[in-house]
Amino acid sequence: MKIETAVPSQFERLVAIWESSVRATHHFLQESDIAALRPLLLNAYLPNLNVVIARDETGAIHGFLGVDENRIEMLFVDDASRGKGIGSLLLKYAIDHFGANEVDVNEQNPQGVGFYQHMGFVQTGRSELDGQGNPFPLLHMRYEG
Repeated sequence: MKIETAVPSQFERLVAIWESSVRATHHFLQESDIAALRPLLLNAYLPNLNVVIARDETGAIHGFLGVDENRIEMLFVDDASRGKGIGSLLLKYAIDHFGANEVDVNEQNPQGVGFYQHMGFVQTGRSELDGQGNPFPLLHMRYEG
């Protein structure tokens, strides 16, 4: 698996990966929430982050990560590729290459919370609302190694 910088022509594939991952882990989201987030991801979030992809030897993209300064803004792995170390690879890359040490995780996504805890992140705070002002609590986490 190689980590490479994403290019805009790959963003549609990244949105498909995001949706696959969200449907597998974010059970608290309604169809309307996913539909509202899809264009934001494509047109506002991805173009404004440092985005890297995990690509296999055939060129298929299995996951991606978006970072802004030292903050991991998104890390998603295609549902069919979950549990194969891709998320860990992307996270280690973010820590090593971007100095990423902060992340917000949906409290209602226990798989995500557990992943970050396993990788050395600890909770430093909590917000009742997500970044869009929705009632999806966020856990603020910091990398402790």
